[in-house]
Amino acid sequence: MAKNQKLRSEIDPKYQWDLSTIYKNIDEFNKDYELASNLISKFSIHQNDMMESATNLLQTIEDDHKLARIITKLYMYAHLNSDSDTTNTTYQELKGRVENLDNDYDKVSSFMIPTLLKYDYSKIEEFYKVEPKLLEHRFNLENIYRFKDHVLTEHEEEMLSTLNPIFGTSEDIYDAFTNSDLSFGYIKDENNEDVELTESTFSKFLRSKDRRVRKDAFKKMYETYGSYKNTIAKILVGEIKSNAAVDKIRKYPSSLEACLFSDNISKEVYDNLIHTIHENLEPLYHYFNLKKKMLKVDELHLYDTYVSVIPENNKEYTFDEAKNIVIHALQVLGEDYINDLQKAFDERWIDIYENKGKVSGAYSSGSYDTNPFILLNFNGTLDSVSTLAHELGHSMHSYYSRLNNPYQYSGYKIFVAEVASTVNELLLANYLLNNSNDDKLKLTILNNLLDMFKGTIYRQVMFAEFEKIIYEKEEAKEVLTHEVLSNIYYDLNKQYFGNNVIIDDEIRYEWMRIPHFYYNFYVYKYATGLSAACHIVKRILNKEEDAVHSYLEFLSSGGRDYPLEELKIAGVDMTDKKVIESAISMFKEYLEEFEDLYNKINK
Repeated sequence: MAKNQKLRSEIDPKYQWDLSTIYKNIDEFNKDYELASNLISKFSIHQNDMMESATNLLQTIEDDHKLARIITKLYMYAHLNSDSDTTNTTYQELKGRVENLDNDYDKVSSFMIPTLLKYDYSKIEEFYKVEPKLLEHRFNLENIYRFKDHVLTEHEEEMLSTLNPIFGTSEDIYDAFTNSDLSFGYIKDENNEDVELTESTFSKFLRSKDRRVRKDAFKKMYETYGSYKNTIAKILVGEIKSNAAVDKIRKYPSSLEACLFSDNISKEVYDNLIHTIHENLEPLYHYFNLKKKMLKVDELHLYDTYVSVIPENNKEYTFDEAKNIVIHALQVLGEDYINDLQKAFDERWIDIYENKGKVSGAYSSGSYDTNPFILLNFNGTLDSVSTLAHELGHSMHSYYSRLNNPYQYSGYKIFVAEVASTVNELLLANYLLNNSNDDKLKLTILNNLLDMFKGTIYRQVMFAEFEKIIYEKEEAKEVLTHEVLSNIYYDLNKQYFGNNVIIDDEIRYEWMRIPHFYYNFYVYKYATGLSAACHIVKRILNKEEDAVHSYLEFLSSGGRDYPLEELKIAGVDMTDKKVIESAISMFKEYLEEFEDLYNKINK
């Protein structure tokens, strides 16, 4: 722990979030806790009579929502207080109590969906006629019934439920092995001193100005993974096989389509993303050629691609300066948005500075009955200014979703979760680029943007393609050995990095250190999220008619429709490759601006 960290009690309350808006004290918390406990104890009465009448079904849903709202409110109070100061055992205890309460709630409410699906949807349609208030829940009910063809008999579901812990063992084993048992030894740092190579120091070493350090770290890391290729391949293949088996049992055409089904995403969106990137690899090749030129190396190796080619930016900002910059950058979203955004500062949604015991990083978190709070560890860097804009994007999305929807439609899907935050980041970058005379600052901003596009679109799509290929091979009953996996991954690197980058043989083992391959077709959402944000930002900056209004409508849509339909409100059709192309176009524009500015500074 850094010696100069302040205690929580030493942080001025005006820089802390105001959690008294959730509960004024623990006594208030305990009253709601007791209320929730009593409601849980009575909830099972619905199990036998839920579908006896429209009134009973409505009452069950309303009681379920009442319980869920109280529990999430309790959790927010405990979790946010605990994260503020993890040394405070009082809030750790509260958090544990709420987690136990939530487990009890899950158990007593688990009958609802299986009971619904015992009946045809026609019964629900009859209920609508008897009890019109049920129509307020129509979208959610229809969505539940979408899964009917993929839900098994009660006995089969019980059997699968019993096996669920086993199906999750591959990820658990992988996490335990890579986080606890795997050791990478030591390398010599820039001062020729022995330094331990870990996952966290690896990224630092890849950014070292000393090429020997970069190369040594790269080779040591992947040679170590390579020495466990049989073991890690077995773990990943076990994950693939168990997922593919369950998806087949549930009658999905493929594992990819099973994962897309919950968001009602068509396979066309996934394939469209990969094909469009294939057609637009040239800008990435140009990026690497430019990096090679700037680094003044005869050959650009993979271990050279992460090092920065620009001087470090040491400009510092106070929080008030960061706040003003972000507000000015987001003025393009209109007066109403800015007035609502101001509440984050006036009503103390934000916990600003680090203190002893506070969790690291940043996030936005809240519930239907709380403010959308933001945890920061603001340190005055350009990155922390961008983080403020990013997290405000999340919080404003949550604020509008909850303000404009009933509880049941107030939560948005993960598929669109990073859109608003990325829109804010891009608007901030655009504002700084257009309102700064500091060429070095602008160069830093452009460099950060290029890294974001490279990492979030190109790299994640490469991961997404790798996942698609290996699952297709499993579904075609091909044998997935470590050699097959490594060759597929190596060939993808050759395709994505191009002929002018030396594809070091060790990269064939990189798939072994990517935990996202245990998250089941998740990574593509990073690329679609950034692409959607780019398309929205271009519409706003080009002052297209209705661009701002339609974007705010999207922010207000919550979860009342499927993600693809909600994005269409903001003028984004993810089945159209033009959306992905708009992101590539933005990448090209930033790359050209970066190159021109770099050449100007280094004449």
